[in-house]
Amino acid sequence: MNMKSITFKNKAVDVAGTLYFPRGFDETKQYAALACVHPGSAVKEQSSGLYARKMAATGYVTLAFDASYQGASGGEPRSIEEPAARVEDIRCAVDFLTTLPFVDEHRIGVLGVCAGGGYSVNAAMTDHRIRAVGTVVPINIGRARRTGDGSEGFAIRTLEEVGKQRTKEARGEAPLMKTWVPNSLEEATRAGITGDVLEAVEYYRTPRAHHPNSNNQLRFTSVGSIMAFDAFHLVDELLTQPLLIIVGDRTGSFGSHAEGHRLYDKVTCEKDLLVIHGASHVDMYDKPEYVDQAVEALTVFYGKNLSGDARRR
Repeated sequence: MNMKSITFKNKAVDVAGTLYFPRGFDETKQYAALACVHPGSAVKEQSSGLYARKMAATGYVTLAFDASYQGASGGEPRSIEEPAARVEDIRCAVDFLTTLPFVDEHRIGVLGVCAGGGYSVNAAMTDHRIRAVGTVVPINIGRARRTGDGSEGFAIRTLEEVGKQRTKEARGEAPLMKTWVPNSLEEATRAGITGDVLEAVEYYRTPRAHHPNSNNQLRFTSVGSIMAFDAFHLVDELLTQPLLIIVGDRTGSFGSHAEGHRLYDKVTCEKDLLVIHGASHVDMYDKPEYVDQAVEALTVFYGKNLSGDARRR
């Protein structure tokens, strides 16, 4: 499949991306396009890149990119998860797509996976150049971080720890880095980890999907910004574009099954919810028997909402 490495700007940050082109691509024509958004801790070569490749094969120009401060993208400090920057990355990806002569600026959609799904919804609320929103196992990362281990007072205790760490770093101590998931299956097993998190370790930290740019590092002080973020705040008022939510029917600790239903109930736009039988959260990242079902539904969804007829509506 034809592909091209590119960069675009989010303010002073160079965001690294990969464009994928459909078979028979003709640069003299115009195509619908999708910005594909990765989960927290991920990079463009993983789940978002897989969906970008598969959607390009159905006829779209697609763009997968690394978040600012992560992967091959620029920005300092490294390995922060900054919701405002993640959302702005998406808007800037749309900016970039509108500059391409072979992209129809009136037929641009977004496709987000996991936390990328939440960020995609949030970006679309305030950027109505995005004409259709597809989400796969969407997560509201702020809610997930506030919930934490489920114990009473978890969020406030964590924010107090963040404040103490910021003071230490302001006084010259080294940044505190946390891992998103255990670094190996052996480490996870010793810690008694099971379920979604163990599946995520198997995905990110083994040859199944490991990539050197996905370093599994999170600068702890950025957790404060995550906790204050609500991906779906005002979604009932500001999201008017068509929305497709895809989740697996295996409920797990990541909460995308419940989050997808919560989002579906909250929005007032044209919407659809697809529940894929037998799939867990992480299964939807790359397992063909589930991803192919999602791509089939996404192809129908974008075909309806990013078509030439939709452009004229």
